[in-house]
Amino acid sequence: MNRSYEGFRILLVHAHPDDETINNGATMALYADLGAQVTLVTCTRGEEGEVLVPALSHLASSQKDQLGSHREIELANAMKALGVTDYRFLGAPSTKFRDSGMMGTEPNNRPDVFWQADVDAASTILAEIIDEIKPHILITYDEIGGYGHPDHIQAHRVAMRASELSTWEIQKIYWNTMPKSVLAEGIAKMKEIGSDFFGAESVDDLPFAKDDEFVTTLIDGGAYVDAKMAAMKAHETQISLDGPFFALSNNLGLQIWGDEYYTLVKGTKCEPFDVHGRETDLTSGILLQ
Repeated sequence: MNRSYEGFRILLVHAHPDDETINNGATMALYADLGAQVTLVTCTRGEEGEVLVPALSHLASSQKDQLGSHREIELANAMKALGVTDYRFLGAPSTKFRDSGMMGTEPNNRPDVFWQADVDAASTILAEIIDEIKPHILITYDEIGGYGHPDHIQAHRVAMRASELSTWEIQKIYWNTMPKSVLAEGIAKMKEIGSDFFGAESVDDLPFAKDDEFVTTLIDGGAYVDAKMAAMKAHETQISLDGPFFALSNNLGLQIWGDEYYTLVKGTKCEPFDVHGRETDLTSGILLQ
């Protein structure tokens, strides 16, 4: 019988709508379903994202520039699928940070993009949310934002700075990670069917691939893969049904999306552990208060 997580509070800080589902969808669904308070703060609306649905191409920033409002709807639908009711945009409704686009592109230079935001100012806004919800656990990106996207890097900076500025002491902080061994298996399977995973010939071609030793924690969200897949489908403009994410699940099994990996950067790694010595519960060792 699954334990109850009633009383535990988890805060996730992400850059764009869809990042939360890809990185943490099963984790969010699991903890929310079992009673934890799960709060998502998304820093931008993803206005510069590529539109993968031809019928919606007019929403792109290069055309009508209406993608952000559409992705708000996608996020709401994804959160419904994951069972998460507390989701917010950083600074809303008074402040709005725009998607910065990829590193070195023209949108980076706009004064209203998240990449150009004053880190302390943005962190103060997030610190107010931390003091309001009093999370025991914070989940965000590593110092390179996983793969170097400006908004991911900035989300990391803002989340970590906010944890310092807030009056509430967060007991455990995790960074998302993806181990090389898992990605290598995925690449091999895709090659077997004559396809590829984001054009990677080997795991070393993927900037977000980390050595397995960085994984301190593995959450088995296998029972919530259906919810995660439904949430991924909700992000229709960003995640193609015939793209690498769904191809991986078709060829490696749905558990590829049920296992979610983390690096503990604040707090103590505590039992229970799996056979590899990795934590299996984000809340382990936390004192409820």
